[in-house]
Amino acid sequence: MTDASQIHVLARISLKPGARAAWLEAFRRVQKDVLAEDGCLAYDATVDEPGVLGAQVLAGPDTVVIVERWRDAAALRAHSVAPHMGPYREAVKPHVESVVIEVLKAL
Repeated sequence: MTDASQIHVLARISLKPGARAAWLEAFRRVQKDVLAEDGCLAYDATVDEPGVLGAQVLAGPDTVVIVERWRDAAALRAHSVAPHMGPYREAVKPHVESVVIEVLKAL
């Protein structure tokens, strides 16, 4: 059973064509710092897995989704201003076209 105070985040990132490897390098550098943050339960980069479900809508090769899980909203807010996130955002900025963030609460 999931704790109802948990927060899930889906950050859909549209990358510039061919930028996935450079973006992933920067993500991997910050991932360990994020996972060490108080309240971080999961922080993973994901891409399409074609052919698993017939009804699946593919995002395409230039889209990644960061799947995050946080103990609570306070932990997520602290993450957003963590000292390593500013340099990460600057490092990936040249590779990113757009970001859509969904913040979801467990039921």
